[in-house]
Amino acid sequence: MKTYDILHETYSSLFANKVRSGLTMLGIIIGIASVIAMTAIGQGAQNSISSSINSIGANLVMVMPGAQKSFGGPSAGRGGAQSLTVDDASAIASQVSGIAGVVREVSSRKQIVATGTNTNTSIMGTEPSYATVRNISIDEGNFLSDQNVSSGAKVAVLGPTTRDDLFGVNGTDAVGQKIRIAGIEYSVIGVTVAKGGSGFSNTDDVVYIPYTTAQRYISGNKYLSEIDVSAQSSDVSAQVQADITTLLTNRHNITDPTKLDFNTMNQADIIATASSVTSTFTTLLAAVAGISLLVGGIGIMNMMLTTVTERTREIGLRKAIGAKKQDINKQFLVEAIVLTFTGGLTGVILGWLISFGVTYFGIMQAAVSLYSITLAFCVSAGIGIVFGYYPARRAANLNPIDALRFE
Repeated sequence: MKTYDILHETYSSLFANKVRSGLTMLGIIIGIASVIAMTAIGQGAQNSISSSINSIGANLVMVMPGAQKSFGGPSAGRGGAQSLTVDDASAIASQVSGIAGVVREVSSRKQIVATGTNTNTSIMGTEPSYATVRNISIDEGNFLSDQNVSSGAKVAVLGPTTRDDLFGVNGTDAVGQKIRIAGIEYSVIGVTVAKGGSGFSNTDDVVYIPYTTAQRYISGNKYLSEIDVSAQSSDVSAQVQADITTLLTNRHNITDPTKLDFNTMNQADIIATASSVTSTFTTLLAAVAGISLLVGGIGIMNMMLTTVTERTREIGLRKAIGAKKQDINKQFLVEAIVLTFTGGLTGVILGWLISFGVTYFGIMQAAVSLYSITLAFCVSAGIGIVFGYYPARRAANLNPIDALRFE
């Protein structure tokens, strides 16, 4: 039996029952579209998380006071310890190799008051290198200077959200204005470029002041809330983290590694952990969506079995005039594959449109990968072969005499 004849018979058979063929393909269409859309959403979430983490700075190693915390778990009871000092940061900068920058931080949260307005926001006491290490850009005015830090100047740089809260979106130019923090007046010298964020992680809703000023007027002590270290490259960040741990362990005279009064966190580890979580979530979503593919395959088998029953006399007649067993088998198998392949192609297009719509309307980011599309086509072909084989074999094994007698 020629290929053209097989395709012609397949076309005629499927279009003879358009509604039934369409409903049978619907299960495959929904399944493939769901798998692609869910995979795209999961991949988009993973990319978004990685981008958000990378936006806080390049190759960061964060050193914080308190005992080491497990991911998502409680601390060992010293999370509120004050153990990091300016001298610790200076020692890291001078004694640890592979470092691009070190930043001292004193963080708090206070009420900020301007003329006629106020807002509650994060206060970040820091130094000029913070802008480089944390990828902060200035939109108006200037960032903190070394002179501001050394003199403990009462100056402030506002995040764009804080600027809008205090002075209005279209209000007076914030640079040169006065604000009050804990009763102390500060001069606004700059506004940063918007980076995006939400809640307590919003880098746009913050006020930057010199860390020396924060130690004197905000925290009232010599300790730091955090030390940020930027490694020269991601390849050396793990070694930088290990060297910092060794250095601070010796400086703090700690002999038992389980009783550290500080903890370090590598940015690469955060990304790897977040990626692992989102990958697992994506796999789960795809697996749930894939159940509909199994249902669709069963629907195809059911339709093909019904078709074999309806065309029993036709099969008997073909065999009687010389059709071979393999010709009948091939005919029904091709019909099943065409059904699933057509449904798979439609499902890919629908899945891509759903992913595009989710991104276009700002619901969340979705990234369709070539892998998911290739997988969809392979699954479609596999379903056609697996679920079409039994009906095709059954048709091919029909006895031509019994088939001709079938009513």
